[in-house]
Amino acid sequence: MKRLHVAAAVIRAEDGRVLIARRPEDKHQGGLWEFPGGKVEAGEAVQVALARELEEELGIRPTAARPLIQVHHDYPDKEVLLDVWEVTAFSGEPYGAEGQPLAWVGPRQLGDYAFPAANRPIVAAARLPGRYLITPDDLPAPALLRGVQAALDGGIRLLQLRAPGMFDAQYRDLAVDIQGLCAGRAQLMLKGPLEWLGDFPAAGWHLTSAQLRELVGGGRPLPAERWLAASCHSAEELALATQMGVDFVTLSPVQPTASHPQAPALGWSLARELLQGFNRPAYLLGGLGPGDVEQAWQVGAQGVAGIRAFWSR
Repeated sequence: MKRLHVAAAVIRAEDGRVLIARRPEDKHQGGLWEFPGGKVEAGEAVQVALARELEEELGIRPTAARPLIQVHHDYPDKEVLLDVWEVTAFSGEPYGAEGQPLAWVGPRQLGDYAFPAANRPIVAAARLPGRYLITPDDLPAPALLRGVQAALDGGIRLLQLRAPGMFDAQYRDLAVDIQGLCAGRAQLMLKGPLEWLGDFPAAGWHLTSAQLRELVGGGRPLPAERWLAASCHSAEELALATQMGVDFVTLSPVQPTASHPQAPALGWSLARELLQGFNRPAYLLGGLGPGDVEQAWQVGAQGVAGIRAFWSR
């Protein structure tokens, strides 16, 4: 069965809302919502196909776009490659040129709409930012709280509380305080035993690679409405993350790091190769900073994760 190549767009307004359209009832996956786009013709560049489809469907032409995610998905009757781009500027005013209903939706509300199964990773990618802050592990609680506040003020919208040197009770107390700082501003990801899940209902969970290996046989340990991530370092661990149904991963180390000098660096080329066909958002980690976000996009990543590079000193 030949795989259908489709160009799709996450069209984002200045206020962050995303444009979605409802599929006609008489089409494949009819009645569900989708990200606008259409088929890439043989020999056609994806950006050309995207511009053509958006003009035909919505009456707009993209003027600023970049790769977001590629998703391979096999339906019982169809194999699809969704080549998704984020469009942040366009000319014209979008309307349903083919009679399709449209909706501008806040990123957090995208989960309230019914999408085809192949679109689920796109929904995650549309909701996630390009930067993922991981807190340093050698700071006392007051300094961590000050740093998190500064990071939030600086625009960080996804952060992981990583403090392996703390006792459990200290970590849990700090997590309560940071969860309060993040409320309505950023998504907090915690680490630790899954027995803590019920105590932090607003937080997502970031599994270590050891936890991923240990727990994968039991399936996804969190409900779909809570973020689940995992640390990965190889193709094998990416496959385990897919099996568990995580929402996103970190892939590391891309470059040599002072904190893990013994770990062989993947490099940009291998990172690109590992992400091909992964079908989920991935943050590249290890020796990277804010200046590497665009290169991360070009190799198929959601963005860059960092510790000191994103931390206010």
